[in-house]
Amino acid sequence: MYIIASEVYDRLAECLRDAIGGSSYFSGSVAVIDGDTECRLTASLIVYRERIVSPEGTAECISDIVPVWWESRTTCGAEEMLDDCDFAEIRRRLAEC
Repeated sequence: MYIIASEVYDRLAECLRDAIGGSSYFSGSVAVIDGDTECRLTASLIVYRERIVSPEGTAECISDIVPVWWESRTTCGAEEMLDDCDFAEIRRRLAEC
């Protein structure tokens, strides 16, 4: 079993944040390469945002994401492996403004 490291979760969340952009719905895949291993997250997500007002300006931050469906696939070379992906870890990282 492939254990997903904290750094991989961070990179998956960053890729997903970029893929979501300003949308309120996302359906697609993002992938991160970790050495010779590819970690791919495929998901359909509802995105909730919070408006943050500060002296520097206004920003729309992701406050929560609700998965309609998701799956994680990890491959090393041509071999698919089980992984310990926890969507709550990605969700927590995405909801940080």
